[in-house]
Amino acid sequence: QAQLVESGGGLVQPGGSLRLSCAASGFKDTNYWMSWVRRAPGKGLEWVSHISPSGRLTGYVDSVKGRFTISRDNAENTLSLQMNNLKPDDTAMYYCTKGTKASWDPPSGQGTRVTVSS
Repeated sequence: QAQLVESGGGLVQPGGSLRLSCAASGFKDTNYWMSWVRRAPGKGLEWVSHISPSGRLTGYVDSVKGRFTISRDNAENTLSLQMNNLKPDDTAMYYCTKGTKASWDPPSGQGTRVTVSS
């Protein structure tokens, strides 16, 4: 059974950094585009970033460009999101999932909470 487990969230001050991780099991995520999506309090899911199976192609929502970096380790079947210069608007539950900006699966994991506040 495919499973995605997110970790690495926490409370950070504006301007701080966090690194999120996603461990995949039950399927070989190297065959798939993978995405990070997020849900801010009181809002719907928002696509944040995607990465190609090889890792060579990436994409970001405009609000995080230049601040977030997505990466993957296909040998370890893991996905990461390095988040720098965090802003209060980045406060959300973050999920990893299969897919691209155009089409991604509904998140199945529990997510990891990121809170940016002074």
